[in-house]
Amino acid sequence: MGPLDVFNHLLNFVAPAAAVALLLALSGRFIGSRTPLPLSGGFRLAIVFTVGVATLAAGLVVWGRDGRMLTYAALVVACATCQWVLVRGWKA
Repeated sequence: MGPLDVFNHLLNFVAPAAAVALLLALSGRFIGSRTPLPLSGGFRLAIVFTVGVATLAAGLVVWGRDGRMLTYAALVVACATCQWVLVRGWKA
């Protein structure tokens, strides 16, 4: 496998985490508390993306292959929980 193939595989591996993080970062003003958010959108995007990639990597390690639906479900739960904490959802 050449370097371009490796790069393509890595991009495809992190694409679900990037999509979920982007959607959550863009909707952060509408979901959560009514108070102003303490963190910028880019910083929240980076944190949620990192949590998402870690969740996908954990799913890869546990099941030995990528693309399991349980891993994607864990991705959504982990990213949503992270977003809830970042926007202080308990103060709604």
